[in-house]
Amino acid sequence: MSALSKADNILIVMTDQLSALALPCHGNPTAATPVIDRLAERGVVFDAAYSSSPLCAPARYAFMSGQNVSRCGGYDNSAVLPVTTPTFAHYLRLAGYRTALCGKMHFVGADQLHGFEERLTTDIYPSDFAWVPDWEQPSRRIDKWYHNMSSVKQAGVAAITNQLAYDDEVGAQALRAIYDHARGADPRPLCLVVGFIHPHDPYAARQKYWDLYEGADIPLPTVPRLSADQQDAHSARLEKAIAVDAVDLSDREIITARRAYYANISYIDEWLGKLLDALRACDMTDTTTVLFTSDHGDMLGERGLWYKMSFLEWSNRIPMIVSRPARFAPRRVAQPVAQVDVLPTLLDIAAENAGRPAPDPVDAVDGRSLMALCDGDDRDDPGVAVSEYLAEATSEPMLMIRRGAHKFISCASDPDLLYDLGADPNELNNLAGDEKCADTVQALRREAAAHWDAAQVKREVIASQRRRRVLFEALATGRRHSWDYNPPRDAGEEYTRGHHDLTDFDILSRYPQPPAFTPRRG
Repeated sequence: MSALSKADNILIVMTDQLSALALPCHGNPTAATPVIDRLAERGVVFDAAYSSSPLCAPARYAFMSGQNVSRCGGYDNSAVLPVTTPTFAHYLRLAGYRTALCGKMHFVGADQLHGFEERLTTDIYPSDFAWVPDWEQPSRRIDKWYHNMSSVKQAGVAAITNQLAYDDEVGAQALRAIYDHARGADPRPLCLVVGFIHPHDPYAARQKYWDLYEGADIPLPTVPRLSADQQDAHSARLEKAIAVDAVDLSDREIITARRAYYANISYIDEWLGKLLDALRACDMTDTTTVLFTSDHGDMLGERGLWYKMSFLEWSNRIPMIVSRPARFAPRRVAQPVAQVDVLPTLLDIAAENAGRPAPDPVDAVDGRSLMALCDGDDRDDPGVAVSEYLAEATSEPMLMIRRGAHKFISCASDPDLLYDLGADPNELNNLAGDEKCADTVQALRREAAAHWDAAQVKREVIASQRRRRVLFEALATGRRHSWDYNPPRDAGEEYTRGHHDLTDFDILSRYPQPPAFTPRRG
């Protein structure tokens, strides 16, 4: 088998807050997503993919490290992924890849690369300790950065937003990275990670995408807001955390917010199409592995909840599509999987491309490779996905275990939850107290107890929160030094400059290369 070639590329497109349940390839006909639909038709679609933690930074730390957030320390949106934690970017570099990040990854701290050789944009969210929860005051709302209902009340059309400006840049820079790779001299294959912020709130979409849904049937949530005695304990806390009761919502406002969310999915779909078109134009389609996914989902008004931070399906189920038509036949995978499975999968892809083993992880990894499932072989697969939540709106570690059709949710402060997703996809019937399910509940309780020492995790989380609050206050005193990433740029080496041979440079910067230019000399 041959070594890695420049063609053995990996393109990862990670959206933000995109629920699998919002997509046609998972049974929702509302969204207009022709590109995602085509990718799903020719790729491997994981029908039970879950966020490893339904919040931005923790989910991404699990995605990068292959470790659950209780192991890597990525507790919340102001947690630091230790600089000594190897990520798939580190391992792929060792395997011979050029690694580049374009867009959001929500790294916090001084290391804004975490193994990436290049970073093409800054991040959209702060890199400091501004957003630290406080488990010692669990009922306190931190108004400066907690979600509220403004995104829903103010939903509609916008020509520009902070998020649109960001994703416009991310998309443009990602396209440039593909073209630069195709025409560049670097012989290594490229692993390009593109992190879009949409369809994350605010629910504000450009007119072009809003108009795609003119006359469309935008349904209200399948499950309306539940009464206090029907809502589970964590969902009741989330209602307070996002200040649901601070506003009154009409059905029209709910539909408007949902329409804008779907419109922004279409915006992402268009960017995905442009990236795939660039691969095609550069003759990279058949040799590039494409992974399309998200960090977590969005409740989108289901049960009266919005945004994420919940183990319920709309919040925690994510799209995960692996496409390389020349390598993987189209198929659907029913086994539960999670973001921690991405790192070992990428290492197997790199090893297969190179024909030699990829570097062995030096730290314990919580995920497993999905290559066998991509090939249709589930004989040795554990068939389980785990998700942890250690951020705001709780004061105790929360754990979800999805095994088969059952979803089990455990938290020391709350009653256990057990749902049979096959019979109860809307998660309305808690079976934890059903005598018929007693054996299942006991087995899952033992599994949860073996997974972690929840009391010790709580002590570690609180200690980390205290430490980061002190550091934030100290670093905000006197002269400030930002950790926010400033992409390097040298205008003296961009486009055409005086030290270039004009003709040669124009030829070398073109893909595909034109025929040789051999003028007569005389």
